[in-house]
Parts: sequence; structure tokens; C-alpha cells
Amino acid sequence: MSRPSVAFVTLGCPKNEVDTDRMQASLGASFDVVDDLDAADVAVVNTCAFIREATEESIAAVLELGQGWKMEREGRSLVVTGCMPSRYGDELESELPEVDAFVPVTGERTLREVVARLTGVSAVGPRAGVMRTGTGATAYLMISDGCHRRCAFCTIPAFRGPYRSHPLDEILAEARFLVDGGAKELVLIGQDISAYGRDLGEDAPNLSDVVRSVARVEGLTWLRLMYVQPDGITPELLETMSTEPTVCHYLDMPLQHASAPVLHRMGRPGSGDDYLRLIGVVRGFMPDVCLRTTLIAGFPGETRQDVKRLEDFVRNAGFDYVGVFAYSSEDGTTAASMPDQVPLRTRRARAQRLRDIADEVGFERAAAYVGTTLEVLVDMADDPEEGTVARHRGQAPEVDGAVLLDRELPEGTIANVLVVDALGYDLVGEVLT
Repeated sequence: MSRPSVAFVTLGCPKNEVDTDRMQASLGASFDVVDDLDAADVAVVNTCAFIREATEESIAAVLELGQGWKMEREGRSLVVTGCMPSRYGDELESELPEVDAFVPVTGERTLREVVARLTGVSAVGPRAGVMRTGTGATAYLMISDGCHRRCAFCTIPAFRGPYRSHPLDEILAEARFLVDGGAKELVLIGQDISAYGRDLGEDAPNLSDVVRSVARVEGLTWLRLMYVQPDGITPELLETMSTEPTVCHYLDMPLQHASAPVLHRMGRPGSGDDYLRLIGVVRGFMPDVCLRTTLIAGFPGETRQDVKRLEDFVRNAGFDYVGVFAYSSEDGTTAASMPDQVPLRTRRARAQRLRDIADEVGFERAAAYVGTTLEVLVDMADDPEEGTVARHRGQAPEVDGAVLLDRELPEGTIANVLVVDALGYDLVGEVLT
């Protein structure tokens, strides 16, 4: 008798990708994990519910599977995991009767037992020491979960829970497992990796300790940091980043705004001037650093003066990449009940204006690479539309630009390339070695 097969659909951020990878690894010897939904007996949708649009996308994916895929063959089961059941709980059962089981984030370790119940087989656990599937040249390494902040616009603490640092020995064991499985690049992620260790006591390791330890894992080529809040960017961290050769000179710091009054209403510290000074310090340690941030346009009470401050900040800061979101009013957040809500049309227009400014700056910074030599990591060996696709150290997977190579190289290859052209955020490179 063949084993039941399980296919996963993952929505949302890289943290969800890590959760999916762990769930896949946990299924053990009783189930086959397949990429093709048509070949699956069970579909698991790992959902996102950070903002309304993400929730709507998750619901649409669930309905498509429940009313289509599930009905095409008798005996199929549909499981919904992740942030949506964590945020909305029991009310989903009546709203989505097509779903056979809901598994919140805190219960994802029980997925093997859930699938066993739905398929009527005995669940056998994974091999000892297997915590991830360990495939691919790039892997996300989640060093914490939950959040201690109470930003007025954010729902994450409500369904991800309080901040929890993962033990350093477990992080290192997972890092070694991923590198032994073929990962050349590890990307440190969490809701706020800069807060690492603050929940573990006075003598606990901090983010610098984590970076230093992971950077020295044998066989690792690149180490990248994502989701580093500005108040956690310390001289110690910057010194570690600038002196450990494995660490990419890349920093993703979500700022959200640059007007002090808006930041205060958001429940966040700082101002545009503070952030410009911080960026100057970062560049003092790493002159070649690539910077990414995220910004919110149209937060309640945002005035035209606030908008001008934010636009001027984006022009002056010189970010390589900026993710801009129109403010989304989310039930259960402080911001949802604030006065002076900005009309949706205005929010969207302000967001687009900010994207245009960010693109103008980012394209100019990308074009400055023409004529230089860069080390790249091949992501896709032979994309049907774009050929061989790689990234340099200043490009994070999935969210930034890419380097398009002039000839095919195997996935996971590290090569030096001469940049001969820039196409927006993408670069064109000729392979040298």
C-alpha cells in the first residue's frame, strides 16, 4: 500500500516558509511530500493574515482548493495552518466548512498526527536530528518568534505571541544541518532579530553572538540579516558584521516612517533625523553596505507635512531597496480606532508616489554597479525566460533585484561577474570565474 501524499501551499513571508519546511520534515516516514497538488491526498495551506489583503489571499487559496481540488477526487483532505487560524480561531470552522482541520502556529508540531488522523495511517516520526528538509542553495534560519513590541498598526503579537529567542545551540545545530544539506547562504530571520536574547536573562547571548557563531559554521559562504529594528543596531553588531567575512554587508531595517509625530502615534521610537544619523554610522562601518527598509504611507493622522518629510527622507537616505505599503486598518489594533483615518484612495496615491521616489534612488544605486566585479550566488541554473539568475551579496532572496548571467551555471555556484548593464534593480553580468 502506497503512503499518503501531502502537498503544501505557502503564503506570506519567509517565516512561513521556515514553518512549512519544518512541517514537511516532521511528517516523517509515513507520508510522501510532493510538489504536485494533483498527486496529493492532503493539501496543507500555510496562511498569512498580517493585513486584510493577505487574509483575503489566504481565503481565496483555501476556497479554490476546497471547491475545486478537493472535489475532484474522493478522499482528499484540506488542512489550513499558520497565521489565519491563529488570528481568527474557531470562527473559521463555520466560515470555511471545506476545511478538514485547522492548525494554528502554536500547534504546527502536531501536523503529523493531524494528517495521520485524516488519512487513517499510523504516524512515524522523522529520523533523529532531522528538523528541516535542508534543500536549496539558500535557506532561512529563524532565530526567534513572536514580538515584544506593540506597534499600533500590527497584529503579529496577537497571533505569534510574545518574543521568544531560540536557544543558540539549537540555532547552530539547524545551521549546520542546512549547510550540510547544501545551503551556501543562510538568512537570519524573526519578527525582530535585533531583540535576540533580551528574554533569556542578563548573561544571555545577543544578536552579535548569534551572528559571530553562525558565520563560522564550516562550509557556509554567505550570512545575511533581515528584520533588524533600528534600536537594535549597535556598534557591537556593526563591528561583527564588518569583520566576519561570511557576513553580507546588507541590512534590512524596517523603519515604517520618518516623521516623528507619525512614528510616535505608531508606537515606534525615533525620527527621520535619528535614522539618517544611524545610516551614517552603518556606512561608517560598512561603506559598501546595501540597505533595505519598509515604509507605511497613509497612517491615521498623516498630514501633507508628514508626507513631505517622508519623501525627503527617502531621497536623502539612499536606500537600495524600499518596500512601501499603503496603511491597512486591522481589527484589534490601536490604529484602527484612531481619529483622522486617511481615505484609501489617498493612502494608495501616497504609497505609489513614495515607490516612484524610491525607484528613482534605487535604480541610480543599481546602475552604479556597472563596470564593477561582484561575487554572485546562482539561484536558478536555467530559467526559461531569463536564463541563469544569480544574486550578489547586496541582494536578498525573493525581495530584491537579481543578476542575470550570460551563461548557464549550476544552482548554488559562487562566481565572480563583471556587471555590464543595469535594468532597474536587476543587473546583467558576464561570468569571469
